[in-house]
Amino acid sequence: MTKKIAILASGNGTNAEAICLYFAESKKIDISLIITDNPNSNLVVIADKFDIPFILLNKKNNNTDKQLVSNLEKFKINSIVLAGYLKKISSTVVNLFPNNIINIHPSLLPKFGGKGMYGKNVHAAVIEAKEMKSGISIHLVNNEYDKGEILFQKSCDLSKNETNKTLSKKIQKLEHKYFSSIIEKTFLDK
Repeated sequence: MTKKIAILASGNGTNAEAICLYFAESKKIDISLIITDNPNSNLVVIADKFDIPFILLNKKNNNTDKQLVSNLEKFKINSIVLAGYLKKISSTVVNLFPNNIINIHPSLLPKFGGKGMYGKNVHAAVIEAKEMKSGISIHLVNNEYDKGEILFQKSCDLSKNETNKTLSKKIQKLEHKYFSSIIEKTFLDK
């Protein structure tokens, strides 16, 4: 049976695009839906490029959870990938997809995780703390920010003159190299 995956993202969509490319010819995993809550993201272009249905959640009606659940059910989604999705996943969605929501975080959890810790905020905190290493953590999603079971981590060294921009590039390189294969391993083992 083919796994039907929804990608949720809020940013530029570079991870979403890498995932779509990785699974474009897969017979076992189908990227069946891309969802964003950011009308200014590049995700509609990515969805169009890969001919994947696209949903823009309407944040103004305070009903994004119902919209999300409705669309996940409509497209018969089995698993969810958070690829830079900034909104906390509700317990309703977590309970509907137990151990079937995976997230990528741009630090070596448990360090630099939690509410508000994403993208540049994480990189700035890592640099300010004078860490010698940073990296990525791929984890299952539960009801707490960045507290789900860690499935995979990969580190990179920080230079003495590291900046948000240089660290961001290092992290993104790791994300693109490892995220899709960990998604595949995790969801095909279930």
